[in-house]
Amino acid sequence: MSGPNIVLMVADDMGYGDFGLYSEGRVHTPALDELASEGIRLTQHYAGSAVCSPSRAALLTGRYPIRSGAVTPQEVLGNDRIALGESTIADSFKAAGYATGMVGKWHNGALDPRFHPNARGFDEFAGFRGGWADYYKWNLDRNGVLEKSDGRYLTDVLADEAASFIDRHKSEPFFLMVTWNAPHSPLQAPEDVTQRYIEAGFNRGTALIYAMIEVMDLGIGKVREALRNAGIEDDTLLMFTSDNGPAFRHRPDQIPEGVLLKEMRFNNGFAGAKGTVYEGGIRVPMIARWANGLPHDVEVDDQICFIDWLPTLLSFAGAGRVGEKPLDGTDIGSVLRGGSPQSQPRRFWQWNVDSPIGETNAAMRDGKWKLVRPALDIAYASEADKKLNDDYTAMDIEYKYHPENVIEIFDWPEPKKIVPEPPVPELFDLSVDPGEENNIASKNPEIASRMLAELETWFEEVESERRAIVQ
Repeated sequence: MSGPNIVLMVADDMGYGDFGLYSEGRVHTPALDELASEGIRLTQHYAGSAVCSPSRAALLTGRYPIRSGAVTPQEVLGNDRIALGESTIADSFKAAGYATGMVGKWHNGALDPRFHPNARGFDEFAGFRGGWADYYKWNLDRNGVLEKSDGRYLTDVLADEAASFIDRHKSEPFFLMVTWNAPHSPLQAPEDVTQRYIEAGFNRGTALIYAMIEVMDLGIGKVREALRNAGIEDDTLLMFTSDNGPAFRHRPDQIPEGVLLKEMRFNNGFAGAKGTVYEGGIRVPMIARWANGLPHDVEVDDQICFIDWLPTLLSFAGAGRVGEKPLDGTDIGSVLRGGSPQSQPRRFWQWNVDSPIGETNAAMRDGKWKLVRPALDIAYASEADKKLNDDYTAMDIEYKYHPENVIEIFDWPEPKKIVPEPPVPELFDLSVDPGEENNIASKNPEIASRMLAELETWFEEVESERRAIVQ
């Protein structure tokens, strides 16, 4: 085999400060810490979006998610779907002769069989297609057939499924995505693990989150053990990242009764969290180990984004790319092997609930500079529009527990919004201010003006492409 096997693991709502190496010892994650110490640690690694569906779309397509139509997590309205005209990384690996599998969370087309993982390049799928699942009352989709929970903790189920895939395909090249649901809500974890964090001084809400991460770490150890037992560990590129930063807010129905979630979660000094385009929302860990192909125990400070992984992993495998749409990402293989790019490419993000609005929650990174258009306080235009959103939430819960009752997207109008005038954008020099504490836009008006114009031009381009999508 010329290229490596690839196991790409993605956590759900996990930041740099959520495992031992970067949390000052708050969280017990020996498997992740060992993986980090033996491989490459990326310190300026960015998700594709501040929330899950669009971020995952960027990882799967190598393109900015707005282009593909996967703009927000609202699966009941179909806004999580990667357009059928897009090709995925799994399409390319499958065409190259790799066995392709996904275990865990999909969330890029929950309710239409045309958007099922099996239809998007994955030979095998064992997981759930929506945005979250109950950790004990889960419904597992195995290649389109639903299996009801047997009472096991879902993270353990996913670890076993991933190990099984590795064992069954150890004699052929494979591409496996293990998309953990931890530590996304609902906040549920084994009581013995949770209690240890409470005894360490954390409140119950934070203890639950850290316990969920610790159990996932055990699963990561099980995946690595499967590679070792199969005799293919050193020929496998084993990667770990997260779809966006930590979630500091949760819906009331996803917090255990009686738990007051006063957040104590560590976020490594970054501003913002999941849902925002500040560093805490989009800057996410990436560690990677490939003993026979990449350096050992090194830190890489170059700016790397989710959109870069599709061309990079295909290059490592010597695989051609399926699809003709232009990529936004670049092959960063030489950077990972110790070289540096001639210049850092510009990067862009934007997210709001429902269809994209360019004036809110958008950002651009250009070298050391980062421009931020802060999130606006967008209100619903009427009580009827607010009710539409409440109805979506109710159907979202129904789908997670009774997927057989919600089988197609709803032809509902998008709730109308009242969008206020945006403030002046903020500008940060991340080389000296990674916490985005010092807005220096007024001291650098020309830089801020140029970057705002480029951000607006980018948004108009990707939004125009999205509007032309016909499913």
